This record gives sequence, C-alpha cells and structure tokens, in this order.
Amino acid sequence: MAWWVLHVDLDEFLAAVEIARRPELRGKPVVVGGRGDPTERAVVATASYAAREFGIRSGIPLRTAARRCPDAVFLPSDPPTYEAASEQVMAALRRFPVVVEVLGWDEAFLGANTDDPEALAAEVQRTVEEATGLVCSVGVGDNRLRAKLATGFAKPAGIYRLTRENWMRVMAQRPPEALWGIGPKTAKKLAAAGITSVRQLAATNTDELARRFGPTTGPWYRALALGVGGTDVSADGHVARSRSRETTFQLNISRRPQLERQLVALAGRVAGDVADEGRPAARVGVKVRFAPFFTQTRSVTLPAPTKDADEITAAALGLLDKFEPGRPVRLLGVRVELEPSSGSIESEMLASRTRTVDR
Repeated sequence: MAWWVLHVDLDEFLAAVEIARRPELRGKPVVVGGRGDPTERAVVATASYAAREFGIRSGIPLRTAARRCPDAVFLPSDPPTYEAASEQVMAALRRFPVVVEVLGWDEAFLGANTDDPEALAAEVQRTVEEATGLVCSVGVGDNRLRAKLATGFAKPAGIYRLTRENWMRVMAQRPPEALWGIGPKTAKKLAAAGITSVRQLAATNTDELARRFGPTTGPWYRALALGVGGTDVSADGHVARSRSRETTFQLNISRRPQLERQLVALAGRVAGDVADEGRPAARVGVKVRFAPFFTQTRSVTLPAPTKDADEITAAALGLLDKFEPGRPVRLLGVRVELEPSSGSIESEMLASRTRTVDR
C-alpha cells in the first residue's frame, strides 16, 4: 500500500451548518456575516452555492450582497455553533485508520496507507454526512500541495486526484496564483517578469527567480510550480499562525485621536490573545478600510518576538503613520503573526523553503 494525502474540505461550511438547522433554507441563497443585517456595515463570511450564483463571495459588503440578490436570506455569524459542528466532523474523521491534521473549522489533511485512495475518500464523505449532515469534497494527492489543490477541482461534493503523473496536464496553463502559496500580489510581480502560467514558472531558471524574489523565496516558487510538497501529516492539534482583531464602524471616523483609541483597544485584545496562545508575536500588522471600500494593510517585523502588550501596541501605532491621514475610515484591524513553535507544521513549512526539493 502507498502513502496518500487526502484533503477534506467541507462545502459552503458556515452556510451548510445554518441550513442544517433550518432545512427550509435548502436550495435558497443564504448569506452569513456580521449580525445578519445587510443595512449594517459588515462583510460576507460565507455564502451558499445558490447565493454565489449571484456573484456573492466572502469578503464583500453585506449591502453589496443584498443589492446583488435582494431575496437572499441573511443570517448572523455564530462561531460557537460552527466550532461545535467542526468538532463533530473531526471526530468522524478520526474513526478511520488515518492521521488527521486539522487545518481549521472546515478542512483537514488525512494521511493514509491505502491501495485505493478514492474508495477511502468516498467512505469519508459518507461517514461525515451520516454523522453531521454536512457534505465535503476530497482532494487526493501524492503530497500536501497536490491534495490541497485537488480539492478545488472536486467541489462541490466530489473527489479528484492530482499527482505527479497528471500535474502538468492539469496545471500547466493555469495562472501562478492557482498555486497554494502564491497570492495576487506575487502573481503581479511574476507577470511583470513575463511569467503568467504555471508551466512558465516551472521552466524559469532558479537563479533568475532567486535574483528577482530572493535566494529562498524565488526557488520555492519554482518548486510550487513543479508540484513539489511535503508528505507528512501530523496529528498534533491545530496551531494558529496569527491572531487578529478588527472592528467595523457604523459611522466613519477620520480624526487621529479616535483612530488611536480604537487601535490601542484592538492591540490590547490581540495582546491578550497572544498571552493566551503562549507564543510570542513576531510581526504586527494594521488593516485599514477606507470609505467607501478600499483596504490597505501595513506590517512590520518586531526587533524580537514578544508577548508584551506595550510593544505590540507601540508597533501598531507606529504603523498608523504609514496610512494617508484624514481619510474617513470604516474598518480598523490589528493582526500579529506568531512565532512558529518548534517542530510545528508552520516551522516545517518555513524550513521546507530552504531544502533541496525532488524533481
């Protein structure tokens, strides 16, 4: 039997949990976010597939969602209920003779020795649905990267295999941001270098990428394009990579003293989260959403990782100087990146960038 990595991703998770306790909503456009009031300032946390047909996506304002689909059902976010549902799903996954690595509320990696990963995936789907009423998609891969990406091709409620054998056939013509680990900003930088597809990135000289993006990050991008990834799956508990707090103002604020008071309060709450987590903050970021809906973020690496609330707050206040003053602000947030714990998955991911990868 071979070692396989399966990525289990619950379909439309938050909306599905709400529909499970309100069966009459099945098939209707359901939007979850804020307090469920589309007249208030808040953003969409998730939308059912029926709502997504109207162009409703996570992160857009509830008001925009209401304009796109006036008949949508808007519901308040209910984190305790979602957490309980997630725990039920993970308990169902642990019934199998596999290693379960929880990634968040709605997804997990499974590591399994099996000669029929698709059969295992189908059994996982049946078990999860019978235990919780929720539907999941499963990506099957010969490593973590490929399993994660495979899930996107499996949705909704499907199973898809992505391995070294079919990697280029499936991914070659897709843009670099289709890769797990490359976001829009990096994709723009790659495009400026004439790299607009996974195939081009995979064929780019490593030295050239190192020159443009750094000696570690540049070659790592090429490794992603080749589909290279780790195969380890850890049963250790999910370890947060960051902590953040943010608030949306129902009325815009623009005066510096007001913003500072809000920022100090948010930084204090984040510092409390850091203390509870037991790992120091390595980097601090501030998020500002200007009216009507333009978002900017600024961040800074701390001189040394810290749990000190005053240091975190001072870094956040310093970042406020990097934004244009006087503009009306509708949302303010503070985020810290936590120092990876020794032996954690995050630490392993960082270390993997510097290793020689297989071809």
